[in-house]
Amino acid sequence: MRDACESDLSRRRFRLTRGPSRTVIENAEKSYVFGFNAVISEEIERIEDLPHDQRAFAYEGAGAACAVLDLITLTRGRRLRELLAGPAAHHPFAAHLGAGRGYALLRLRPVRAGRRAHPLLRWLAVDGFGFGWSMARADRMVGERAMPDLLSRAHCALFDQGLGRLLWYHDCASPDDVAARVASYPAIRRAALWSGVGFAAAYTGGAEADELWWLTDHAGADGFRPHLAQGCAFAVAARAQAGPLPDHVAQAVPILTGGEPEEAAAWADTALMILGHDPHTHEDYQAWQAHTRRLWARRHQV
Repeated sequence: MRDACESDLSRRRFRLTRGPSRTVIENAEKSYVFGFNAVISEEIERIEDLPHDQRAFAYEGAGAACAVLDLITLTRGRRLRELLAGPAAHHPFAAHLGAGRGYALLRLRPVRAGRRAHPLLRWLAVDGFGFGWSMARADRMVGERAMPDLLSRAHCALFDQGLGRLLWYHDCASPDDVAARVASYPAIRRAALWSGVGFAAAYTGGAEADELWWLTDHAGADGFRPHLAQGCAFAVAARAQAGPLPDHVAQAVPILTGGEPEEAAAWADTALMILGHDPHTHEDYQAWQAHTRRLWARRHQV
């Protein structure tokens, strides 16, 4: 079982100085811990008792717990597959992200995560690994801008997406602070970081409308406006699978993408269809992102 106090991110020396934003971010982590413990206690149905906007984070925790149990009991991903086929059927992004966090808990490379689950979404586990690994080692991953030796070079961009999501938490959804943090990394890493920031800004929330406009300006000034928009498009596509969009997502999408939520989700869906039959490699996953950015750019004639 995970200790509920783990959702108190101030224990990790995160910069949680903004009251309402801190509440949003810590509630997301409380729901993650709730979902993790629901699997361990074999009460996963309790996740559906949570508010609608918190269930995605709880299923992320459930994905982490299933991955951990599968690894320590050598059940070859059975629990994660059952989770995806059943309770988390409408939250596949969350469950795969959570699986990566489970691998990070056990300090194992996530490359095999979900291999028998979704052939393309399984790469989200590397993103989740980046988030979980960086959360536990923020001094090195954020302060020193390190990269773990566990990953091959080809997977570093996927890791950095998760790190970008973590930066949104670390700097408490402050656009100025998050942008300054991203700018401290080498240029070769910033595209993936901005993608992760865009995902978290829409998926988790925590910023007001005027702050999201500032975030958009920062990403544009850094040359990564399409990556911010792509991350947001993936977030709305993930949230849309679970039913009506939470208010913070509906507010963020027009600002971060310049399109309505249905349009932004359609970019991600259309980009997936462009990949054709049986996309499954990490190159396919990155092509999915690239096609989404092209559709965004075509819409805005960039």
